[in-house]
Amino acid sequence: MPVAYGDESFREHLKHGFYVLASAVFEIPTLEDARETLLALRGKRRKLHWHGMDADEQRRVVKQLADLDGLHVVVIGSPVPLQRQERARAKCLTQLIIELHGLDVDTLVLEARSPDLNQRDVQTAAGVRQTWLPRGAQFRIDHCPGPGQPLLWAADVVAGVCRAAYLGDDEYREMLADRVYDIEIDTNC
Repeated sequence: MPVAYGDESFREHLKHGFYVLASAVFEIPTLEDARETLLALRGKRRKLHWHGMDADEQRRVVKQLADLDGLHVVVIGSPVPLQRQERARAKCLTQLIIELHGLDVDTLVLEARSPDLNQRDVQTAAGVRQTWLPRGAQFRIDHCPGPGQPLLWAADVVAGVCRAAYLGDDEYREMLADRVYDIEIDTNC
C-alpha cells in the first residue's frame, strides 16, 4: 500500500485565516526516485523548505515535483481565527484521513511537532477510524523529524503551493496541475 507524507501551512486571521494540510502520496516503486530527487533539490540546507526558497528556486522545485509520479491530496480548511489552529488542523486531518483511506493509503507520516501535539494527531486518527471509516479499517499516523525524511519535503512544497494559490497566486498550482487533488472544508472555528 502507498504511504502518504504530510505537512501543513496556515494563516490565523480574524476573518481570513485558513489551514492547509497537504500530503504527498507515492507508490512504493517510485519512493526511492522521489527521495533522491528531493535530496538533490535540498542542496546544502538541512531540509527543503518552501519558505526558505526564492521564487526561481520555488519554480524549479515545483517543476521537478510535477515530473515525479505522485499524487498530492490537500485539505484546505477555513476559517482559522486567532488561537484556533489546532482545531482547524484536527478538522483538516479528519478529512485528509478519509480521502487517503479512499485511495487505499493506510499510513500518514507527518512532520513531528511536540509530543503532546503529535498525540493529538494520533487521537484524531483514532476518532476517524471509529466514526468515519468502515468497521475494522486500519489507518495509522506516524511522526518523523522533518530533516530526516525527504518525502515530507514534497508535502511542504505542496502546502506552500496551495497556500500561494489560496492567496491568489496560481502560478505554482498550475505547474502541478492534475498532480494535486484539493478539497476545501469549513472548519466551523
